[in-house]
Amino acid sequence: VQLVESGGGSVQTGGSLRLSCATSGFPFDDYVIAWFRQAPGKEREGVQCISPRDRSTWERDSVRGRFTISSDSAKSTVYLQMNRLQPEDSAVYYCAADAGSCYYCTPDDACYFKDDDKYWDWGQGTQVTVSS
Repeated sequence: VQLVESGGGSVQTGGSLRLSCATSGFPFDDYVIAWFRQAPGKEREGVQCISPRDRSTWERDSVRGRFTISSDSAKSTVYLQMNRLQPEDSAVYYCAADAGSCYYCTPDDACYFKDDDKYWDWGQGTQVTVSS
């Protein structure tokens, strides 16, 4: 299994970047692929997740309307289009793959982004820096 991120870089506030996660070694359409990020001194957090088979997605509130996740099954690649970037978006961005779902729900029907410790396969990360 291999996941390789690319597309990171440095931009100013309000700018855009498109990250790519090229995958191999597993049945792409049978997995979910998620983007996580980790800023210095902070915990890793889920950003967006996609199921390539049905193109369903899951995202955290702070990126809704600014980030878009997409997939290309022919290329086994997932993309993260990031628009209107803010300094707080600065982090190392990782993609990860898992055979389960993008999210989990509690008995009271509250649903959350699946924790990073549930993902088995990770890329090496790509740095995104947003300056003000």
